[in-house]
Amino acid sequence: MSRKIKLIWDFRGPAAAKTAEHHEIHLREYIAIEKLPLNITGFEIQGEMQAIAFMVVTDENMIQVRDALKPHRGELFE
Repeated sequence: MSRKIKLIWDFRGPAAAKTAEHHEIHLREYIAIEKLPLNITGFEIQGEMQAIAFMVVTDENMIQVRDALKPHRGELFE
């Protein structure tokens, strides 16, 4: 069974929440265009001035997505 990896983009500043929310739209578009096997995306507001957008990929797709979209960090997805 393949591991799932959560790729994360960090946003800071007064517009962080709106930026993360908008970035998720582009992540969903990328998944559709590339026909990736997982369709897990989201955004989380982590504070007044900080938010993240994320997408979950499999091990097999991680390098392709990482090189194309340049996430800030990643972690294992449970």
